[in-house]
Amino acid sequence: MTDVRVTHIGGPTVLIEFDGWQLLTDPTFDAPGRTYRFGWGTASRKLTGPALPAESLGDLDAVLLTHDHHADNLDDAGRVLLPAAGRVVTTVAGSRRLGADAIGLAPWQRTTLTATGRPTIEVTATPCRHGPPLSRPVVGEVTGFVLRWAGQRHGPLWITGDTVLYDGVRQVGGRFGIGTVVLHLGAVRFGRTGALRYTMTAAEGVELCGLVGARSVLPVHYEGWSHFSEGRQAVEAAFAAAPAAVRASLHWLTPGTASSLTV
Repeated sequence: MTDVRVTHIGGPTVLIEFDGWQLLTDPTFDAPGRTYRFGWGTASRKLTGPALPAESLGDLDAVLLTHDHHADNLDDAGRVLLPAAGRVVTTVAGSRRLGADAIGLAPWQRTTLTATGRPTIEVTATPCRHGPPLSRPVVGEVTGFVLRWAGQRHGPLWITGDTVLYDGVRQVGGRFGIGTVVLHLGAVRFGRTGALRYTMTAAEGVELCGLVGARSVLPVHYEGWSHFSEGRQAVEAAFAAAPAAVRASLHWLTPGTASSLTV
């Protein structure tokens, strides 16, 4: 049985700590107020800053980077952290752009994180589609991550990454028997592209969690930027109407405060 400390720093940025490991997802530490361009005429303004400063984190063993080419997942201050992280695991395209020691994984490919006196972590890349069908050439590659290590009681930990609900994402639960989900939501939309969505709605998140059957669901990346069309209120409403097991799995993280979970 593993006790894990999970700290939501803001947006998609989460610190995961257990058995001596310190893993960080999607580093975003820029101050609020700036507008970032995402290409093809789309943009978003950062509304909320990080709950913790980057310098408070100490030594990081690895960064799990779902994608490097959107500033709401890797901003300027976040990039400064990467050279000091023990390892960076990301998409294949992202590893080419980042160079150095970045490890690029295609969907379902695996790597391991090892350290003396700690459990070995198996990291498997999971599919993501960061927009409507056929949008990948425009929005770029994105990945999720499944983390497995000895001593997990309820099943692996899955970081979904920025994705809509589609068949690739639906496969994850059947392959791994997930115990904990770090669920990227927000129903991202841009005025220029109308009703098209680029991340899951709250209702889609509930549907996915019903398929996965995880014990703990941790919503992230649903507020703090102007391109999110659904915030916490929409997520709460969707889960309140869900089956009892899905309702019970919802666990809100307080930004800047570590939550302890049994994984």
